[in-house]
Amino acid sequence: MFVKQFLSEVKQIADQLNNQPIRLVIDLLSEIRGRKGRLFILGVGGSAANASHAVNDFRKITGIEAYAPTDNVSELTARANDEGWTSIFSHWLAVSCLSANDMLFVFSVGGGNLIKNISPNLVMALQYGKQIGAKIIGIVGPEGGYTAQVADVCIRIPLVNAMHITPHAEAFQAVIWHLLVSHPKLKKVETKWESLNEVKNFIEIDTVKI
Repeated sequence: MFVKQFLSEVKQIADQLNNQPIRLVIDLLSEIRGRKGRLFILGVGGSAANASHAVNDFRKITGIEAYAPTDNVSELTARANDEGWTSIFSHWLAVSCLSANDMLFVFSVGGGNLIKNISPNLVMALQYGKQIGAKIIGIVGPEGGYTAQVADVCIRIPLVNAMHITPHAEAFQAVIWHLLVSHPKLKKVETKWESLNEVKNFIEIDTVKI
């Protein structure tokens, strides 16, 4: 019963997703690449793991220069230990010389909330990004938090079950970033599996059967 329900929720979310902000994000990413700006992907917890994977895809598939501060655990823990958890991203971005030519991409369930002390490091990073004039985009849960308030474009994952906000939000971060790097406007390099002739032939044969 649970398996069927969970997968049904996934389908509902996919059906309810607003496509317009996704299209706008594609346009902004294309502009960033065109002017050789950099993409900094920020996330905490499971979203940090997603950020690392997404950096690989944006660099390898779309040719966008991308980074995730959480990929360097030594610097991350040193900053958290010496300067405090809340400033780990903003100080990292300052050393990286964040500019108005760059973009911040937030992966977060809550989007950051200082009052509730939820991901204050994301809030400080976004405040710094706004001060610098960098573009801001995000994929967040239904509430959106601070990210939704300040982002140029924010993709919200619809609420279908209040008990599954986190798994759905983090899962759809992956769905959406894979959509982005696969979009013809952004994709520059064929992914390995799809580039194999055997796969192309299989698809052609399978299509004929259908």
